[in-house]
Amino acid sequence: MKPLRSTVSLHWIATFLLLVTTLTASRLMARRRSEFLIQPLNTIDRQIAGFTAADNPVLTDEVLAQLKPTSYLSRTYNKSGLQADLFIAFYAQQRAGESMHSPKHCLPGAGWEIFDYASAAIPAGGRRYKVNKYRVSRETERRLVLYWYQSKQRIIANEYLGKLLLAHDALLQNSTSGSIVRIIVPDRPGAFEAARELASAIILQVQRCFGG
Repeated sequence: MKPLRSTVSLHWIATFLLLVTTLTASRLMARRRSEFLIQPLNTIDRQIAGFTAADNPVLTDEVLAQLKPTSYLSRTYNKSGLQADLFIAFYAQQRAGESMHSPKHCLPGAGWEIFDYASAAIPAGGRRYKVNKYRVSRETERRLVLYWYQSKQRIIANEYLGKLLLAHDALLQNSTSGSIVRIIVPDRPGAFEAARELASAIILQVQRCFGG
């Protein structure tokens, strides 16, 4: 019986510590601060990696109500007839335990079928960053999608890891600012290489906006 009592006691201690930690974390997260960009997203270059950009139409009020970004950038970059759709949504503050609207969920909601889940390594600033690489289709159209989550501290692809790191930042740095960056190009030969060049340059441009 003694080992059983010991096990029960340890269980209650662990439960109590978890409860205290959760309550403490909740209070700290409630006091998290907004952290704004050093430079606005619209300072990202319009001519970059051989691409030239034009602004996309502004998002509708309905879409903005769903996304709720602090700021966003929506452009189409063109290079030798290849169009790359760039979208960046920045959040000065996020709620720990939640994630930004992921293309993994938004694309199917818009009628796109994801038929290939993969990742890609993007070189930027002497480092290589892992980003998501999806191939999607809708009726006769096929697109290649690159996207990642970028903050002042890091660049990641995994949404679940992002939730854990968000809680970490909220607790230890009192900051939950971050962005999601998405590039979409036609799924055709040579498109991925061009999109990778654009992504490499955009990573550095977004870092500059964060002050990195």
